[in-house]
Amino acid sequence: MVDIHSHILPEVDDGPKSWDVSVAMCRTAAADGITHMVATPHANDRYHYDREYLKGLVAHLQQLIGESPKLSLGCDFHLSYDNLQDALANPTRYVIEGTRYLLVEFSNYSVPQQTTDSFLQLGNCGITPIITHPERNPILRESPQRVLEWADQGCVVQMTGSALTGFWGERTRRAALWLLEHQAVHVLATDAHDTEKRVAILSTARDAAAAICGKDIAEAMVESNPLAIITNQTPLPYSPTPVMTSYKKN
Repeated sequence: MVDIHSHILPEVDDGPKSWDVSVAMCRTAAADGITHMVATPHANDRYHYDREYLKGLVAHLQQLIGESPKLSLGCDFHLSYDNLQDALANPTRYVIEGTRYLLVEFSNYSVPQQTTDSFLQLGNCGITPIITHPERNPILRESPQRVLEWADQGCVVQMTGSALTGFWGERTRRAALWLLEHQAVHVLATDAHDTEKRVAILSTARDAAAAICGKDIAEAMVESNPLAIITNQTPLPYSPTPVMTSYKKN
């Protein structure tokens, strides 16, 4: 399995606070069958993203853990005006290294009306947005049809695996199921932050997804699709056409 979204670098955001915890997270991932992890520190108003400094941390962590899992650097990119302008001016600064793919997260408090235009701007700059955990966003989980529209536009959608196992609560799980059933999810990832709650385990999410949409699709979301992302392939092996419909709240 390949995990494209994880917070495994110490003392750079709200992830681990020590190298020992970082190493333990990577060991957990390797034991779970994860062969490659992308370290994705936040870039937002609270956490500064220094690419060169972070590359050094990734290299050091790789030395500490050995060959498995293989590590690379990306970013959990907050979609704000200033960040967007910087990404457009510096297309390689925030993407998963060596690729065109950029993890994009939204604020919990607002999803700008011009988001579709922002995604088009990124695309024109050679960047493919990967929308991260929309099922957890308080706004998007109440209007997930917007995610269908962005997926139809060509965005990749990444769900947090533990959303399917109930860790984030029933409302989040319902939104996650709805997006899966409407063929608007391309990748499952851990979004791991620690060794106790938000852990670096994907196998339970893969199994939960398999029960919903079948083994082949579940494996595509943790194996072939994320592998295609880190090797900069397009289109992804599993690229379904979203089933466009309105969301009916229960």
